[in-house]
Amino acid sequence: MRLQAVDLKLGYGDRVVVDGLDLGIEAGTVTAVIGPNGCGKSTLLRAMGRLLKPSGGEVLLDGKRIDRMPGREVARVLGVLPQSPSAPEGLTVADLVSRGRHPHQTWYRQWSSDDESAVGAALAMTGLLDLGDRPLDELSGGQRQRAWISMALAQGTDLLLLDEPTTFLDLAHQIEVLELVRRLHRELGRTVVMVLHDLNLAARYADRLVAMRDGRVVAAGSPSEVLTEALLAEVFELDAKVIEDPVAGTPLVVPIGTRSHAPH
Repeated sequence: MRLQAVDLKLGYGDRVVVDGLDLGIEAGTVTAVIGPNGCGKSTLLRAMGRLLKPSGGEVLLDGKRIDRMPGREVARVLGVLPQSPSAPEGLTVADLVSRGRHPHQTWYRQWSSDDESAVGAALAMTGLLDLGDRPLDELSGGQRQRAWISMALAQGTDLLLLDEPTTFLDLAHQIEVLELVRRLHRELGRTVVMVLHDLNLAARYADRLVAMRDGRVVAAGSPSEVLTEALLAEVFELDAKVIEDPVAGTPLVVPIGTRSHAPH
């Protein structure tokens, strides 16, 4: 297991969001965390990326407690892309991506040819090599997300946590970002954990799904194991048919109606 949550308890102030949660992320997999709004998906991802301190339990990175590891050591292994990240106005794509090299620099080792190569390789992998000089705020939503993923790639980590990387993107740009995630997994062997809302895209692009409700894991496994009509009713209060996606062969959710307003 690359990343583990053990008896995790998370919250904000007195409000408990996640309680007693256990989850393991295997090396070399793409995992999508799904569930209704407010169920604790993003809170879980923040804790696993060391952005939120647990009030109970622990997160283990390669078997070590992540809260006891030096920040620089964690940043060399684990890259986190939060929801709706922001950058200073006028920052160029290349400047943003070069920030991913900070964990590799010290007072005695400044910018080097290795850093230059890593930034160039990250821009090439995400198709942004020709846009390095462009200000980030001039890019389309899909290009901007690819720039942020480039920064995480330049960091040189082999474990990426992406919190809703397709939010606010139209369908074409959602596919563009998820195709990139799949390439990172297949060609570079990256382990990826992402929070997604679209169940059909999650089923198509992830090896494993983790379904959450009310701060706990209800089911975890392959898309066909998790996306069942019974689970959709339990977790999302959704009446739906699950058929085979004619393109990918993965489960395809066809909604009928919500449980409270289902047609008779």
